Amino acid sequence: MVDIRKRRQRVFLVLAGIFLGTLAMLNILGISRFIDLSFNVFGLEIPMVVAVGVLPYPITFICTDLIGELYGRKRATEVVWVGLLLNLWVVFLLWIGGALPGFEATDPSTGELLRDAAGRLPVFFEVRTLAFGAVTASMIAYLFAQWCDVQLFHFWKWLTGGRHLWLRNNGSTLISQLVDTVAVILITHFYANNALPIVDTDPLWPQLLTFIASGYVFKVVVALVDTGPIYALVGWLRPFLGIARNEEIGPGDDVVVAASDARY
Repeated sequence: MVDIRKRRQRVFLVLAGIFLGTLAMLNILGISRFIDLSFNVFGLEIPMVVAVGVLPYPITFICTDLIGELYGRKRATEVVWVGLLLNLWVVFLLWIGGALPGFEATDPSTGELLRDAAGRLPVFFEVRTLAFGAVTASMIAYLFAQWCDVQLFHFWKWLTGGRHLWLRNNGSTLISQLVDTVAVILITHFYANNALPIVDTDPLWPQLLTFIASGYVFKVVVALVDTGPIYALVGWLRPFLGIARNEEIGPGDDVVVAASDARY
């Protein structure tokens, strides 16, 4: 006999695990490299510069949307808060890793780490410096963006009576991704000096807007593309987990009527 409770627990663990693992990875990769995805349209050069940490970021919104759809707002919000604690844990590990004594060469007179011929610190400290800036920016942006995503997702779920999954999936993600992209770029630039590849001789704001537009367009395209997989996953997981369209899995793994159907 199939144990539905175990299925529900395992699916939640998988979704939460992918969410948290992706979050940790993208914060460490963060702004360590920028990818040039610029392209031509009828001879017009369209700049598209994306930080490598942006690539896996849309996966986090897919996970929170699936958790919100199947397990409810409370579980989705809890995962968001655990993600914040994970960010703080990453910062702590990076800090303690650099604070403890190591074997890197230092300046005997100042005790500061020596840089190589290219002016770079040892690899760990280069990653640490970039990650500190990225994590600080992403923590602030993350709270606003994920909170917006969860709240808007459930607002549209209530408004449509549980119908039109495409609307709450895309609507919540597109708005929250805009919040996230603007916050990350601005905080990263003004908090973490030299973290973005800014050309000092060119005007600042057009460059910042290029980074914002590039990151957001990338996330919008991914959000629109993931609509099909979201529908397929929800369509498969609902019967797999033993829940109907307007039902959610409560904290005790019991099926409850969704807020969209209760019309609170």
